[in-house]
Amino acid sequence: MMNILFIPLDERPCNSDFPKLITSAKKDIKLISPDKYILGDKKTPGQVSKLWDFVFENAKECSYAVLSIDMLIYGGLIPSRLHHLTKDEAEGYIKNLRRIKEINPNIKVYAFNCIMRSPQYNSSEEEPDYYADYGYNLFRSKYLIDKRLRAGINKIEEEELESIKIPKEIVLDYESRREFNEYINIEVAKLLEDGTLDFLVIPQDDSSEYGYTAISQKIVLDFIKNKNLEFKSYIYPGADEVGSSLLARCLNDFLGRTVKIYAFYSSTFGPNIIPLYEDRPMNESLKYHVRVCGGELIDNSSEADLILAINSPGKYMQEASDQILDIDLTYTSYRNLLDFVYKIESYIKSGKMVILSDSAFANGGDLTLINYLDRLGVLSKLTAYAGWNTNCNTLGTVLSSGMYSLRSNGGSQIKHLIYRIVEDVLYQAKIRQEVINEYLPKNDISYYDFKDKQKDVENIIRDLLLEEYNKLNISKVCKLNINSIITPWKRMFEIGMDIDVNFND
Repeated sequence: MMNILFIPLDERPCNSDFPKLITSAKKDIKLISPDKYILGDKKTPGQVSKLWDFVFENAKECSYAVLSIDMLIYGGLIPSRLHHLTKDEAEGYIKNLRRIKEINPNIKVYAFNCIMRSPQYNSSEEEPDYYADYGYNLFRSKYLIDKRLRAGINKIEEEELESIKIPKEIVLDYESRREFNEYINIEVAKLLEDGTLDFLVIPQDDSSEYGYTAISQKIVLDFIKNKNLEFKSYIYPGADEVGSSLLARCLNDFLGRTVKIYAFYSSTFGPNIIPLYEDRPMNESLKYHVRVCGGELIDNSSEADLILAINSPGKYMQEASDQILDIDLTYTSYRNLLDFVYKIESYIKSGKMVILSDSAFANGGDLTLINYLDRLGVLSKLTAYAGWNTNCNTLGTVLSSGMYSLRSNGGSQIKHLIYRIVEDVLYQAKIRQEVINEYLPKNDISYYDFKDKQKDVENIIRDLLLEEYNKLNISKVCKLNINSIITPWKRMFEIGMDIDVNFND
């Protein structure tokens, strides 16, 4: 039995529940994680002092620890963008990290700490209140300033930059918090030097080629390079998948193995496409994600432990909600989806374990791809699937799930597969938009405000998902019951589910 101490990024299912579902495939691994009630609720920080008590109480009995620094210092991902902490307070938390190995010198500590994001829109839903009015301008002004410095901007962009007006006190508040978070990233990275931490991931949430996140990335990256810490600390796009990725790293380190991955794409341009909300080509992110999980990419499929099928856009990435009525022509002309699914079928028939990273669209799976796989009768034979939020969220989830599924409990693997198909494809790509367009307006409620109808919304989502799932051929071999639906943070963006799956091969 191996115990892993796990502190998630926040209380949402993607951070607190997905890792449990993934690791449940291994019966000899116990994930020790705090109750959700102390993890906070959106903008309400988690109970940091109780979380540290939990860490200290359980560290002695664990072989590994996977720790979200954002949770242990700020009380979660959203609070990390809203806090008013001082450096004196931060020093106390750094001392707490050092104490872990005083309690258990043999524990391996893998940590992750996000680079603060800079969304490209006006909304205070997950940001400070002033982001509702100045969010886009904050992003755009720094984007243009950074681009002017590094690559140059044209006359139109120069005029745009001059036209942007933001109150000085808002810029000061925003930039002082970013500066503090950069300070924390560097202070935590220093812990790699003396072995307090064994490995550190610094993911970029909603990143961009220029602007605040790119500048923060360079500051932290320069420190890591100057201290020769590149082999112990990775910086790449992602956030909500990192906990699962590091849990895969724990497993592979414990077993003393490096999982061999053979990857192929659905489109010629796929490896070089820069996905929405990310700052680099898909193939560059792939290299980091495979390494973080404890794997390596190889060029020979016959020697691979896992075949990674990557469903990429043809030329440009769109939102999943666009695929029904407004799909770009290049999804057909620059991508051969039939050939892609035939290759998946061929690998499965040859006895290979195939995991599918469905990154053709942002924020949801590819309806046509799932339709094709379902009609071929191979959907239920996938080892793992993911297709949610960003390309890197998807990639980290499917890699960790695949690695835990190697020589593991088939029941848990099937349950996670069906969970992902239902949420990523049926909900995110289809049902979510239907409920937004039809149900919400009729009941005088909105995307972020269900009023007193939250349970009604969850019930309608449940009914529509079951109806849609039962149209698939996979429903005949994988009987699904959705016991309950939850809407984290009382919004439409994602759901949590309690499901039962009865598999009849």
